[in-house]
This record gives sequence, structure tokens and C-alpha cells, in this order.
Amino acid sequence: MNPHRYSDAEIAAVYRVIEERRDMRHFLPTPVAPEILTRILQAAHHAPSVGLMQPWRFIRITDTNTRLSIHKMVDEERIRTAQAIGEYENTARMAEFLRLKVEGILDSGELLVVALCDNREQQVFGRRTLPEMDLASVSCAIQNMWLAARAEGLGMGWVSIFDPLKLAQLLNMPKDAKPIAVLCLGHVNSFYKEPMLVETGWKIAKPLTDMVMENSWDATK
Repeated sequence: MNPHRYSDAEIAAVYRVIEERRDMRHFLPTPVAPEILTRILQAAHHAPSVGLMQPWRFIRITDTNTRLSIHKMVDEERIRTAQAIGEYENTARMAEFLRLKVEGILDSGELLVVALCDNREQQVFGRRTLPEMDLASVSCAIQNMWLAARAEGLGMGWVSIFDPLKLAQLLNMPKDAKPIAVLCLGHVNSFYKEPMLVETGWKIAKPLTDMVMENSWDATK
């Protein structure tokens, strides 16, 4: 018996929230209770970080005009992304992308921008050969938020379709800080049974067996 093991019910809950987490795009306008938002942000703050640098920064967007500006910025990039898809793939695929709902910025109860902190070059521990570990650390924080939100019955969507320089300027970020996510957080009518891109037919998820190798790289994967 492993004395550090959680109970069967607790373990099942952990695996359930991981499996049922969804990148949500459809929200209800119901406000998020302040104490729940605090718990979700605290979950993010419990994330592991290389060298304990805690590179995450959260900007809560409560100003309507700022929210509208972010939405406009994302929509402009959505068009550019569609055009790029048309160039790299085909016009039919571009049209499919334009039909997708890629954000819920104007609908979600909460809107947060997650950024990498400034002065990151001073953090050498764990980053000398892998400087991108600061981004990995922030990604862990966002995943914690996603799982906590799902456990609270809230949806969350990670929007990455934006120009980081323009968004940083809009939010008066220091020159060496960088936004990496616009997070839509809020109540939903229901959760997608499958990831939205699977449900809409955009893409088919690959099985785990295609991702696991042993001892060396397997070119057949």
C-alpha cells in the first residue's frame, strides 16, 4: 500500500477533470463569483516553475472598451490566419476555418490576459540551455486554471490568435514582457462532449500510441 496515494474517489476525480477539460468558445454572460476566480488564480499560482521564477502574470480585463479592443485585435488576426491557411492549404480549408468560432471574448464572464514577466534574462536556473522553460512554466499555470475551472463547473478557452506586440502595447506591458494567452472564463450552457475541433470535423485527435516511443526516435510515428 502506497501511503502517499489518494483515495480511489479522489484519484477518479483527478482523471475525470483531465478527461473532461475542454477549450471552450461558447459562454453564458453570468458573472463569475469573486471567490471562485480567486481559487482558480490560486491554482495557477501553485503551478511548477523552473527555478521557482514564477514567470506568470495575469491581467484581469474589467474595462469594456479594453475588452472590445482585444476582440477587434483577435478578429483581425483571425482573418489573417484564414488567409494564411488558404495559402498553405486551400481555399476550402480557409472557408472551414472562417466558420469556426475561435473565441468567446465578448461573451465570457471573465477575460484575462496571461503574460510572461519582464526581466526574464536574469533567470538562469533551468533556462541556460532551454530558455523557453519560462513559457513551459506559464503553460503549466494555465493548465492548472483549466482543470480548476472545469472542477468548478466553469468553461475556459485559450485564445492565441492575436499580435503579441499590439496586445502588449494596449495593456502597457514592459518591453520585455510578452502576452501569450487571452483566456475566456465563465459559465457555459454545456461542455463539448469531444474537443470542439473534433466535433466540428476540423481535425481528428491522434491516439496515445502514436506519441510514445522507446529508447530513441521512431520515424514511423
